[in-house]
Amino acid sequence: MTNTTLSSHSINKVPPPPGPRGHPVLGMLREFRADMLGLYQQALRDYGDVIKLRFLWINTYAVSHPDLMQHILQENNRNYRRNVFINRFVMMFLGEGLFTTDGESWLARRRLMQPAFHRQRLSGLGTIMTEAAEAMVSTWDRHEPGEPLAVDEALMKLTLRVVGKALFSVDLLGAARELGDAFTEVSEYTNYRMQTPFPPPLWVPTTRNRRFKKALAALDRTIYALLDQRRQAHAAGQTDAAGDLLDMLMAARDQETGKGMSDQELRNEVALLMFAGHDTTATALTWAFYLLSQNPEAEAKLHAELARELAGRTPTMADLPRLSYTKMVIEETLRLYPPAWGVGRQSVDADLVGGYAIPPNASLTLPFYVLHRDPRWWEDPERFDPERFTPERSVRRHKFAYLPFGAGP
Repeated sequence: MTNTTLSSHSINKVPPPPGPRGHPVLGMLREFRADMLGLYQQALRDYGDVIKLRFLWINTYAVSHPDLMQHILQENNRNYRRNVFINRFVMMFLGEGLFTTDGESWLARRRLMQPAFHRQRLSGLGTIMTEAAEAMVSTWDRHEPGEPLAVDEALMKLTLRVVGKALFSVDLLGAARELGDAFTEVSEYTNYRMQTPFPPPLWVPTTRNRRFKKALAALDRTIYALLDQRRQAHAAGQTDAAGDLLDMLMAARDQETGKGMSDQELRNEVALLMFAGHDTTATALTWAFYLLSQNPEAEAKLHAELARELAGRTPTMADLPRLSYTKMVIEETLRLYPPAWGVGRQSVDADLVGGYAIPPNASLTLPFYVLHRDPRWWEDPERFDPERFTPERSVRRHKFAYLPFGAGP
């Protein structure tokens, strides 16, 4: 694939990417709203790895090839920032923080939070995870045979409890339903605004706007209470939670100004950690349960490995290297249903991507969902096959053909 940064005066000499013409006025908006993933999958299949899509008067671009993903996300990442259009909606509930900033601001926040995720620290969190999982399973043991079990709700509570204990040293189980509903609402609202050409301003009291504001209020209420409780504990000399991520965030100081984070900045980072740590994990686990239920051979192999390696005892972090099939089940689940179906980027300068001109300030979509189901990189891509992630098969695959969590800054 050819990828070279273009000068602004030479961009007109390079052809733009192909793509469907769509409606004379709406472009591909109707198709996008009807089946967003289907649109990207079909258009990239029909027109190639770099396409142009028009929504009303706005031209956007999509790419789906490992070489192109590597170029945009890694090799030439300085020419691509977070998509301003998408960021505007995400910031409505996450605010300005690690997930929504670029450049030096992003780097400063990443350096601040990185120590909390060092391997040595994470290894000490295994007990928190296993205790929460055992508590969940004990409730399942009391479940009446044949009675429906809301696995998604149970896993949401599990992951929220783990996030609360591991990162903030608190048990969020009591607020699990309210927080789970709040995160679901803000996610659906964000998608709604991105897919609606002229959504009403937030101050207009529509039903959707009111539900979104109510969800934000529930989220803020929990987070600000968490901050207040920690400050009160510090004032009383209680240090049981010393060194957790919340302590690190509250104690952090800017190297130049010496200022700490404001309450709003703390709220934004905690909201991101709660959302990323529990919502995406619970969703991935729910899909794993579903896929295993539909593939009894894979389920039997998973059970056999757990019985062989654990023999009924509670797992520890030291067991992970031996649970190879378990790891492959998770990897295959994330291939079919990645936590984020794709990411958006915005070009700074003109660029040559896959032999086509991408103008400056252009909106790009990188649909990981499509990449992960491309038969060029994945044999029989719609089939659930954990063993495609064996070391022998993985080593032959382009490292940017599998991006469940994206890549680059």
